[in-house]
Amino acid sequence: MRIGIFGGSFDPIHQGHLILAENCREQVSLDLILFIPCATSPHKTDGAISTDRQRCEMIELAIAGHESFKLSKIELERGGISYTSDTLAELKQQYPDDELFLLMGDDSLESFDSWHEPQQICDLAIPVVANRPGSGDIDLSVLEKHASADRYQQIRAATVESPMIEISSTNIRSRVATAKSTRYLMPRGVERYIESQSVYEEKSKK
Repeated sequence: MRIGIFGGSFDPIHQGHLILAENCREQVSLDLILFIPCATSPHKTDGAISTDRQRCEMIELAIAGHESFKLSKIELERGGISYTSDTLAELKQQYPDDELFLLMGDDSLESFDSWHEPQQICDLAIPVVANRPGSGDIDLSVLEKHASADRYQQIRAATVESPMIEISSTNIRSRVATAKSTRYLMPRGVERYIESQSVYEEKSKK
């Protein structure tokens, strides 16, 4: 089985995340994509605004009905700082006979050198980098430094063209806090959940 690993804060999950995941699933022929909300991001140690439960429930609403998308709480259950290398090592134990693919946008690629144990990440999973259609070849040299020659060829073969929708979770939270529309920025079920649970309104007003 070919398994895509898609990690992030997902605070909240939005259409940009889902479009990226679906393009990766289709173009790299993935059988399953695990959406993995982090406990504490190494790059955002102040933590998520919404609770772990709320983030999980929003993800489940967003991916409901897609048979190849699944929520994984592996990082929340482990706690602490969510290093991708640790998560991949744990997943490799759970799925020893399957191939792991790490989904990432070109913005993540730029900071890959600063990630924890980048060589182990490339050993455990094939990074799948999404690129904007018509923007030319991606500069994968940062990954080449940390991957074997064979792995690097697999990485090159797994690049994906996907429209990079300029939606940010930070902007969504700001719009919710100021009572601005968030229609079409995320699935309607997630939008209604945020409204009914006042997910970002109360904390933003404190």
